[in-house]
Amino acid sequence: QVQLVESGGGLVQPGGSLRLSCAASGNIFRINIMRWYRQAPGKQRELVATITPGGNTNIADSVKGRFTISRDNAKNTVYLQVSSLKPEDTAVYYCNADIIGDPRGRLTNYWGQGTQVTVSS
Repeated sequence: QVQLVESGGGLVQPGGSLRLSCAASGNIFRINIMRWYRQAPGKQRELVATITPGGNTNIADSVKGRFTISRDNAKNTVYLQVSSLKPEDTAVYYCNADIIGDPRGRLTNYWGQGTQVTVSS
């Protein structure tokens, strides 16, 4: 099976920065698109950023210029650099990825358990 494990969340003051990480492990043949979502209390889950295996990225307008997504294919890891944080960025941040488990396997979508980011003074 495949697991996605996020890390790097925490409590940060407004204007601060964090680097979130998500490592995929298990039976992995290839990882396709990797994504970060977030969900604030009482709100729907929101797509924040996506990155292809080749490094093409797409960032939500609400965080463009403040958040950056990157990946290390050798480590099966995706990162989200979050900067100039605002209280409204407070949310649980989830990693999501499309993964093929073996050469004859199908593409399957996986979620991590989430990491809490709290922006408060």
